[in-house]
Amino acid sequence: MLSGMRALIALCFVVPGFINLAPIVGLRGAGTLHRLYGVSAVSGDLALLLQHRAVLFGIIGGLLLAAAVQPNLRLAAALAGLVSMLSFTALAFSIEGVGAPLLRIAWIDVAASAALVRGLVPDYARVASSSPNVV
Repeated sequence: MLSGMRALIALCFVVPGFINLAPIVGLRGAGTLHRLYGVSAVSGDLALLLQHRAVLFGIIGGLLLAAAVQPNLRLAAALAGLVSMLSFTALAFSIEGVGAPLLRIAWIDVAASAALVRGLVPDYARVASSSPNVV
């Protein structure tokens, strides 16, 4: 049973890890950025920003994948992933006129965020239950 729980926790980091790694293909150029985000006529400045964004997502995705096998990284990885994904989601849902491709990404981020929270619960529930109560 415990090994099954460990596998579930690891999966809760692997799935968001791969989701965050996916945008790294945007480093290929404007055509790929258009397919990813539905943004047309990507200028040099916008391409730079979106490609840098891809690198940052690669870092977060790598950290999440490392956390799947290194429990001591889980809290930091989950916090980085949650801040990234939930801030994007909040912005996407609060800005008028956001296109369908970006709203799809926001909903994927909602699901990935739920997975990360699910992955944290067993570790921190165990810590809380074993901590002495301080009054």
